[in-house]
Amino acid sequence: MIRDQLIGTWKLISACSIRQSDGEVQYPFSKQPVGQIIYDSAGNMSVIIMRPERPKSSINDKSQATNEEIKSAFDGFEAYFGTYEIDEEKKIVSHHIVGSLFPNWEGMTQTRFAEFSGNQLTLKTPPIPYGGATITGTLVWERKS
Repeated sequence: MIRDQLIGTWKLISACSIRQSDGEVQYPFSKQPVGQIIYDSAGNMSVIIMRPERPKSSINDKSQATNEEIKSAFDGFEAYFGTYEIDEEKKIVSHHIVGSLFPNWEGMTQTRFAEFSGNQLTLKTPPIPYGGATITGTLVWERKS
């Protein structure tokens, strides 16, 4: 059962997107992203993904960061939390987003196609708009001990 395999804490191993129009592979969080996704037995989930080489702000007071610094930090970071449900037959995990770094996602449901191999979980998105194109994202996670 997917639910039994899914529950736990997972470390991000890779994250790429494939542009639908020409097959170009992109790495929006770099080829060595940092991230964690958690699914609990009560149906709650949270995910954080970041590009590890994001430039630091010129000042330690984040309320005083420049617009450019804020944009750079925002563009290299993704986070949301909410609940999830599973369609065992279709191997789909649906994330029902309650709160998100990107406010437009709040109240939305994001669908992921789940595949397991050993201690790894691969989550794939359906085609989604990103950067003026349509992409399919693939994130590979490894179970944390």
